[in-house]
Amino acid sequence: MGAVLGRQDTHKRSFHGSKLEAKMVDAMQQRASHGTSMKSFDSIVMKFPKIDESFRKCKTIFEQFDEDSNGEIDKEELKHCFQKLEISFTEEEICDLFEACDINEDMGMKFNEFIVFLCLVYLLNEPAVSEAIKMGLGNLEGTFETLVDAFVFLDKNKDGYVSKDEMIQAINETTTGERSSGRIAMKRFEEMDWDKNGMVSFKEFLFAFTRWVGIDENEDDDE
Repeated sequence: MGAVLGRQDTHKRSFHGSKLEAKMVDAMQQRASHGTSMKSFDSIVMKFPKIDESFRKCKTIFEQFDEDSNGEIDKEELKHCFQKLEISFTEEEICDLFEACDINEDMGMKFNEFIVFLCLVYLLNEPAVSEAIKMGLGNLEGTFETLVDAFVFLDKNKDGYVSKDEMIQAINETTTGERSSGRIAMKRFEEMDWDKNGMVSFKEFLFAFTRWVGIDENEDDDE
């Protein structure tokens, strides 16, 4: 994992301040206005196995869209993906989403990046997206909603980002009333804050989450 983190540290393309991120932040703020069912960070951790199982069911869908079977989805294959699911996005929006999820800038979306991509599309909740996910992507809506709910729990001030202080506060909100060490909160935060700017976006949270549940970009090599 160290090698993966090292590569992320060199990832300089800015997602912050982009038009796409502004949409994501707005969508997350709207979602936050409805509150969250999460009571503690422990309750999020308890859902890891079920989320992992749900993610892995995406593998067959990923393979369907990976038309040349090279382990990556390129921009053209992604456009075909949108067409098959009958999701109406402009070419600019598709390209923005692709570049946001292609963290290694290698012009190919790997499996973990594809999962993040699907969740970002779900959050945007454009017309027909939820229905497309139900029809074409299996029972993923509940999983994506859990991830959105988890981020809302961490984002205490509802500004669409998670800060270090918010992460510490969230980890200390345990059902047993026990306070965990700040080191645990900081470790989790550092795993999420890929661009090291002190604020975690929903996209950064999702990439960290795929690693937490055991899905990383290199797992195809092991199969």
